[in-house]
Amino acid sequence: MVIKQVSLDIVCGITSRLPDTGRPEIAFAGKSNVGKSSLINALMNRKSLARTSSSPGKTQTINFYNVNGDIYLVDLPGYGYARASEEIKAKWGKLIEDYLHQSKEIRAVLLLIDIRHEPSGNDKIMYRWILDHGYEPVIIATKLDKIKRSQLQKQLKLIREGLQVVPGTKILPFSAQTKQGREEIWELIDTLTGFGQPQQED
Repeated sequence: MVIKQVSLDIVCGITSRLPDTGRPEIAFAGKSNVGKSSLINALMNRKSLARTSSSPGKTQTINFYNVNGDIYLVDLPGYGYARASEEIKAKWGKLIEDYLHQSKEIRAVLLLIDIRHEPSGNDKIMYRWILDHGYEPVIIATKLDKIKRSQLQKQLKLIREGLQVVPGTKILPFSAQTKQGREEIWELIDTLTGFGQPQQED
């Protein structure tokens, strides 16, 4: 997809009513500090439209990013933030679940996993959760630049086995630093939404 215009259109908090956007939505889920905002910024060719933070747990809302007026990239609250109270964690969980239940436009849920580590208990719960809601998760293995090339297959196997992924599950390695994997992710999004041509790197 050729990026012509992007904007943060809708922000939904715990008490907000979820919108009916009428456009295809690609949702991004992952634990706090896994790099969701960095991935979304890289996809949109923007440095800071999606707010990144060195403090995990900053995204406490569902943020809808409009791309070309055609599709929405939807940033879900990060999970597994240890310092958040149990009450707040439960509210974030309900917010995510309500979105997965209610949105009529979700085409896929992209689950971000840090390629350096075995999937956490929360990652496994989220993976099953996505499956149970009727979606076929796509795994984005983030922080690719943090490992050696020779470690790639070993780490991908760790993710596959840790999540016990269903056969045929796509796992796409990605680096926000080098943008490696960006084109493959856009090709997937284009296929899922039916919009645009794969984005060519400059």
